[in-house]
Amino acid sequence: MPKPPSSPADAYRPTDRTVPTRSADRASYDRELVHGILDETYLCHLGFVRDGAPVVLPTLYARVGERLYVHGSTGSRPLRTAGDTADPGLAVCLTVTHVDGLVLARSAFHHSINYRSVVVHGTAYQVTDPGERRAALDAVVDHVVPGRSYDSRPANAKELAATAVLSLDLDEVSAKVRTGGPNDEPEDLSLPHWTGVVPVVRGYGTPVPADDLDPAVGLPDYLTVL
Repeated sequence: MPKPPSSPADAYRPTDRTVPTRSADRASYDRELVHGILDETYLCHLGFVRDGAPVVLPTLYARVGERLYVHGSTGSRPLRTAGDTADPGLAVCLTVTHVDGLVLARSAFHHSINYRSVVVHGTAYQVTDPGERRAALDAVVDHVVPGRSYDSRPANAKELAATAVLSLDLDEVSAKVRTGGPNDEPEDLSLPHWTGVVPVVRGYGTPVPADDLDPAVGLPDYLTVL
């Protein structure tokens, strides 16, 4: 069975798996920074081993306190069996990344990106309690579009049966951040090549109503602030 979520503290404890071997100065275990990176987006990549081979799946998630809820399909055997009596859980590595800028240096070698990332190691468990499962799915919906769970039909029993929800506690966690401009070699500073940072910004377009939407149903307020 999963253990209770960690109690809040200022920082996560570094472990052998969360201390990077490269650019260790960019690593952070600050809890507020980790939460901020996780809360700013909703797509993660979930890695695990299936039949002796690595698998990485893109999927949706939401953070609730010191726990992540990860959306999956019951058609995925590892996700379906995680936490069963015969399986104490699924060893996973979950990653989230924001690309904030393209760093263009004078030399090809020193091109880079500005980014913020979080890596979570741990054991994921299938959520089987009906109340926690519904709350977790609502949290995932609201994490993608805040307020949306109250403006849509809740999942019925058949839909819940077709949906897997995994819980993953935030215990072994690290963040990594790169900011700033290029790190050109001194001998390259006189080269006649443009150098700097191209910012990368996420944005939303104007919502497009479905063809069969009743014209009387107006655009909800929560979509005007995305």
